[in-house]
Amino acid sequence: MRVGIITGSGTYALPGLEAGGTESVTTRFGEVGVTAGRLAGVEVLHVSRHLPGHARVSNHVTHQANMLALAAREVDAVLAVTVCGSLDPELAPRSLVVFDDLHFPSNRLPDGSLCTLHTESGAPGRGHWIFDRPFSSALRDALLDGAREAGHAVRDGGCYGHVDGPRFNARSEIRMLQRAGVSAVSQTAGPETVLAGEAGLPFALLGYATDYANGVMPEPTPVEELMRNIAASGDVLASTLTAAVTRVEGGELAPVGSHVAWD
Repeated sequence: MRVGIITGSGTYALPGLEAGGTESVTTRFGEVGVTAGRLAGVEVLHVSRHLPGHARVSNHVTHQANMLALAAREVDAVLAVTVCGSLDPELAPRSLVVFDDLHFPSNRLPDGSLCTLHTESGAPGRGHWIFDRPFSSALRDALLDGAREAGHAVRDGGCYGHVDGPRFNARSEIRMLQRAGVSAVSQTAGPETVLAGEAGLPFALLGYATDYANGVMPEPTPVEELMRNIAASGDVLASTLTAAVTRVEGGELAPVGSHVAWD
């Protein structure tokens, strides 16, 4: 079993990863640093979205290259984590949620191009990803059980809303997302969900709420508290991932949905 892990703000390396070193993987969308190692005895390939020191803000993340690098290293599944802003007053800061739905109507990458691996007319494998729910149920169960084993309360289910960065959202935008049923937002995981689906990689997403989004509460979350919560997220997410990877069963994994191809 080989598990890909994508981490974001506050988690630039995986504590407890017995690493064999970082390798530069070449893809048709660019180079990606992939750190190979073992986490709780499981073979893991780790990609940091933002790189150490947060060198890349959300509009610089190379989503297509990241996903193809993990595919090239032949991972069986991908677990991703994100810090996020809560749109639900009952999803408090420092809470965990394992998402089961996606709101990403723009389907765009940070540069404005469509979010897809099918970028060339006539290329082999071109087609359409068709799904009911976008996240792997087996991987969702692994994350839920991992969070509980690590001693963290976790919500089972919620709609992840992808928003463009790097700015945060206006109150009117958050109200619109609330009406669409979005539970929490961040600026990176929408493309990852779609690209994993197109690549045929089972994928699941764990969120850690760092603040209430604009207008959810009468007073905004202070920026200082937001930054403290981001700093605190690393240990919580790492301990959940450490417990979750041991629960990923190859026999239960399958690509999400179907891919209608033309050749």
